Amino acid sequence: MTSSLAPVLYLPHGGGPLPLLGDPDHRALTQFLTQLGDKLATPAAILVISAHWESPQPALTAAENPSLLFDYSGFPAQSYQLSYPAPGAPQLAVQIAEQLQQAGFAAELNPGRGWDHGVFVPLLLLRPQADIPVLQLSLLKGLDAKTHIALGEAISFLRQQNVLIIGSGMSFHNMQAFFNANLVSDSQLEAFNQYFIDSLQPQYSYAEQAKRLINWQQAPDARLMHPREEHLLPLHVCFGAAKGSTAQVLFNNKVLHKTVLAFGW
Repeated sequence: MTSSLAPVLYLPHGGGPLPLLGDPDHRALTQFLTQLGDKLATPAAILVISAHWESPQPALTAAENPSLLFDYSGFPAQSYQLSYPAPGAPQLAVQIAEQLQQAGFAAELNPGRGWDHGVFVPLLLLRPQADIPVLQLSLLKGLDAKTHIALGEAISFLRQQNVLIIGSGMSFHNMQAFFNANLVSDSQLEAFNQYFIDSLQPQYSYAEQAKRLINWQQAPDARLMHPREEHLLPLHVCFGAAKGSTAQVLFNNKVLHKTVLAFGW
């Protein structure tokens, strides 16, 4: 890593608990995230923006010891017995809520909500010790791209406090295509994925990069890749939180198009 600021990661959490079950299609991602965890400096806390929580205003988990939400179905019994006993970070949640309010967001604390699989699945790979305080920040209903960049900008101060910010989604998320290989071609997937990689290159200013992310629907076959963009918008939050730090592709699986982007790495 090249910065004294904590990095910002946008990564795929895979299909439900499959990365933890030895699924062959997730093997490369599982191995990469496990190795990435070994390379990360130890953060003071971890904040995850998961595709699987939306609220009218930004909401933060605020329990001392959050439970897990097994928000998937049809998987083996062990998928519902997973444990990630990391502590919560209620005091940090209060601080973040105050900063968000100063930025014009009506932020709220949610002490009753647990961590969904967009949080605990990647963290079981990145930090299986479960020894770092964790909290989760919701996406905003309405899924406005510009607002999610602003949301990220409002939490950018966390990097100075050695808080690792993770956007947990997927660069491609079309549920029908997951079960019908003929719906989307590899070339279509690659062209869409490349739009975002190209958009974050240093020849563009921060404002130009933001414009390209806000106008993500101009990417090739955008709505085919994301019929609903909740799995893409954690990238926008990460981009805003990074505030111009250089983006780097750490992992780009050409078969499954599961991409890991790091800012300030």
